[in-house]
Amino acid sequence: MTARVRPVAGRAAGYFLLAPVTGVVWCLLLVPLTLLGLATAPVLIGLPLLALAMVVARASGGSERGLARVALGVDVHPPAPRVRPSGRFGWVWGPVRDAAAWRALLYQLLVLVPRVVQFVVLLAASVAAVVLVALPLATLWLPFAIAVDLGGGREWLIDSWYSGLPAALLGGLLWLVLLHGLRTAARWQGWLVRVMLGPSRTAELTAEAQRLHASRARGVEAAEAERRRIERDLHDGAQQRLVSVAMSLGRAKSKLGSDPEAVRALIDEAHADAKLAISELRDLARGIYPSVLGDRGLDAALSSLAARCPVPVEVSVKVEPRPPTAVESTAYFTVAEALTNITKHSGATRARVAVSRTESSVVVEVVDNGRGGASVRQGGGLAGLADRAATIDGVVTVVSPVGGPTSIRTELPCAW
Repeated sequence: MTARVRPVAGRAAGYFLLAPVTGVVWCLLLVPLTLLGLATAPVLIGLPLLALAMVVARASGGSERGLARVALGVDVHPPAPRVRPSGRFGWVWGPVRDAAAWRALLYQLLVLVPRVVQFVVLLAASVAAVVLVALPLATLWLPFAIAVDLGGGREWLIDSWYSGLPAALLGGLLWLVLLHGLRTAARWQGWLVRVMLGPSRTAELTAEAQRLHASRARGVEAAEAERRRIERDLHDGAQQRLVSVAMSLGRAKSKLGSDPEAVRALIDEAHADAKLAISELRDLARGIYPSVLGDRGLDAALSSLAARCPVPVEVSVKVEPRPPTAVESTAYFTVAEALTNITKHSGATRARVAVSRTESSVVVEVVDNGRGGASVRQGGGLAGLADRAATIDGVVTVVSPVGGPTSIRTELPCAW
C-alpha cells in the first residue's frame, strides 16, 4: 500500500540529478558481486557472494524508497521481511531466494541508462532555459552582438535587450515544458518504484486478508461483549425493578380487604419501582442506539453528549452528506466513551470534538487538555473503542504523552 501526492517539480529535479549518482554506486557494488557469485556458484564458492549481493540489493531498495518518499512524495511500504530457511546454510539460501532483492537488482539495472539520459536532458534543458531567459539582460553588458543563423541566408541578430525578448519567451516556454516533463517523469518513476520495490501483490493480499480476519474477530468479540453488557444491565436493573413491582402488587393484593393503608403504600412503592424500571430501560435503549442520532444526525446527538458532560466540550461536526447508519453509530459511541474517559481519568478542564467527512471516510477527533498518559490496554475503554471501530474496518489512533494533551483520532470508512 502506498500514499500518493502530486510531485513537486523542484524536488523531482533534485531526484533526477541525484539518482544517477546513487544508481551508478549501487550498480558498481551489485553487478560485480552478482556476476562473480553466479560464475562461481557451481563450485559453491559463489553462493556467499551471491547472498551478499542480495543483501546489498535489499539495502538499495530501501535507499530508493526513502529517496522516492522525500523527493517524489511516494510513500512505498517495504516488502515482507526475508524469511530465513532452517538449516546450517539458511543464512545463504535466505538472501539468494529473496524475490524482493532480485527485483531491487533488476530495478537498478533497468533504470541506470534512463537515469543518465534524464540527467543529461535535465541539465541541458535547464542551462538552455536560463541562458535564453537571461539573454535580453546579457545584451546590456556584452561587447558584441549575437547572430543566430535561421537558414536560407537569414539570421537573427541580437544586439539589444528588445531584440532578445523572443529568446526570453522561448526560454520561458522551455521552462514550462521542463516543469511539466519533470512532474510526468516523477509520476512514472513513482509508479516504477511502487511496482518493483514495494510488496508483491500476493503479499499485499495476504496482509489484507490477515487484517480483515483480525478485524472480524475483534468485531465478534465486541458484539459479544455488548450482548453480555445488555444482558447484565437487564438482569441487574430493569428485571429486578419489575420483580419488585410484581412482589409489591402481590402483597397489596393479599391485603386488599384487610389493610387499605398498607395497600396504598405497596402500590406507591410498585409505582416508583415501575418508573425506575422505565427509566433504566430508556437508558439501556439509548445505549443501544440513541433516538436523537437516528432522528437528527450526528451534530445533534454529539451536542447532546457534550451538554451532559461535566467538562466543557467544544463540538464541530461537518459530515455532509450524511454517512451510513453504522458509521454514525460508531462515531457516536466513540465520542461517548472518550468523553466518559475524560470525565473519569483525565483531569481535563476542557475538550474538543471534531467530526469531518472526506470522500471515503468520517474522521472523529477528540482532544482534551488533561494529564495524558492514556494507552490502549487489553480490556480498557480505549481498547473497546478500537474493537468497535474494527467492526466496520475503522482505525483508532491514540496520542497521549505524559502531561497531555490527549488526542484520540478515529477514521471510519464509509464504504466496505
